[in-house]
Amino acid sequence: MLILFEVGVLLLFLPWADLWGRQYFVFHYPMLRPFLLHPAVRGTISGLGALDILIAAGMVRRRPAPAVRATPD
Repeated sequence: MLILFEVGVLLLFLPWADLWGRQYFVFHYPMLRPFLLHPAVRGTISGLGALDILIAAGMVRRRPAPAVRATPD
């Protein structure tokens, strides 16, 4: 669950960081640059990050309660 949350946070903020414009695919495939830097693509990737965070939160909420052992009287 923690990894799912962390990946969600990364996907949420990374497309809007300066690092996004200096990635491997932008340098080695310049024809992808307009596509990868387009706000709609960045928003879609951020939306996937938000969805990841919501899924992680749902998994935490549905986590079963620990079993309570009855003590013999």
